[in-house]
Amino acid sequence: MSVRSAEEVGPALEGGADIIDAKEPERGSLGPVPSEALGQILCRMPEHRPFSAAMGDVGTAEQVAAAFEALELPPRAAPTYLKFGFAGVRSPSLISLLLHTAVRLAALRPSHPLVVAVAYADADRAGVPPPDLISRLAQEASAAGVLIDTCVKDGSCLLDWLNPDSVAGWVFQARGLGLLTAVAGALGPDDLASACLGRPDILGVRGAACDAGRSGRVSAARVALLRSRLDQIPRGSGPVLRRGEGHRETRDNGAEVRA
Repeated sequence: MSVRSAEEVGPALEGGADIIDAKEPERGSLGPVPSEALGQILCRMPEHRPFSAAMGDVGTAEQVAAAFEALELPPRAAPTYLKFGFAGVRSPSLISLLLHTAVRLAALRPSHPLVVAVAYADADRAGVPPPDLISRLAQEASAAGVLIDTCVKDGSCLLDWLNPDSVAGWVFQARGLGLLTAVAGALGPDDLASACLGRPDILGVRGAACDAGRSGRVSAARVALLRSRLDQIPRGSGPVLRRGEGHRETRDNGAEVRA
């Protein structure tokens, strides 16, 4: 569940979110929150809950390094994920360099964060390679996972760009590469079963969990509705969580909820 401030952490957890994700929706699909806000969010985070942070779209190794330099991330008992996107970068070799740089710099941090590459379903208008190639580049760079999302937040959702079978096929491909899989992109309660056809590890939400869309405030009641809908997905057709490399839990149905 994506939050932009410390005040949203409580409602997200109360509603049943498994992972808290720090993101500033006014700064795009992967807008980082200011450093002060990030610190405040982390102060509200239970040690046993996984945490993720949007690091923005990067286009140079210097931008990756700057993102890490601005990041104050204390060691935590639960895993921390850092999400990097590549909007406007069409070169696979450059994306590979950026991912290798992010993984190398993450390994130097005492908190040992895990790098997640972001693929965009609306790849053409995002100016990036297709999602399946992003997954392969993530695996080659030893990233921990890959997220598929929408880059342009204009009211269209993930399923407007990829049908459920295509999303499931992408999940299967990424899982076959040994990657943590996550899906997001303006998904609402009625989209969950279709988006989870391939049983991704993580389902990301924000807009549907807020009282006034993605720029509004997180509502515990809305998060609880999403949690309920997710838990109602029939056993065997919903997402599955697996314990892999010490950072995933096994569950028969229901993905972790975050943005």
